[in-house]
Amino acid sequence: MLTMIAIKSNDYLSPEEYLELERHSEIKHEYIDGKIYVMAGGTKAHNIISLNLALLLREHLRGSNCQTFMSDIRVNLSDKKRFFYPDIVVTCDDNNNPNSYEVQFPQVIVEVLSESTEQFDRGRKFQFYRTISSLQEYILVSSQQYLVECFRRTDNNLWLLETYEHLTAIAKIENLGIEAPLSMIYATLDLSGNTN
Repeated sequence: MLTMIAIKSNDYLSPEEYLELERHSEIKHEYIDGKIYVMAGGTKAHNIISLNLALLLREHLRGSNCQTFMSDIRVNLSDKKRFFYPDIVVTCDDNNNPNSYEVQFPQVIVEVLSESTEQFDRGRKFQFYRTISSLQEYILVSSQQYLVECFRRTDNNLWLLETYEHLTAIAKIENLGIEAPLSMIYATLDLSGNTN
């Protein structure tokens, strides 16, 4: 997710009103319990990371029933109480309508972290995402350093964290059977000058 700014602080907007607004809006909004938040643009680093990882996922999933979508596709949570636009979402469910603007059954969600949204992506947003029964992995990718954090749902519905650091590391997306080298995720991007 990119920068979020509340634009309806006191007025409740129904899910139907939100969806109608989104159909005609040139900018995207996320929706949380009746309030909408405008999404601002991201950095070049954010864009490069998202594109690199989406291409890697799409290539590895070729020939399967899984599909990879980028930030223009919504995820619906809590029976239309919340809608988010993840940076990347993978679904392997045949019930997803290809003409829809949203994914109903995400299996893997990726958020590329930005300074303005990292706290929300790690906290409240992850709390919301955990309510999606189909979700098996939630992946956070830093845009400040070579770091990928993968949260995996276990059999007893707990979430286990595995961290991958440095360009020599290979992140495992176990649910999809994919190994993702950080050198490919961060290809063409030099973060060596960052102090974070």
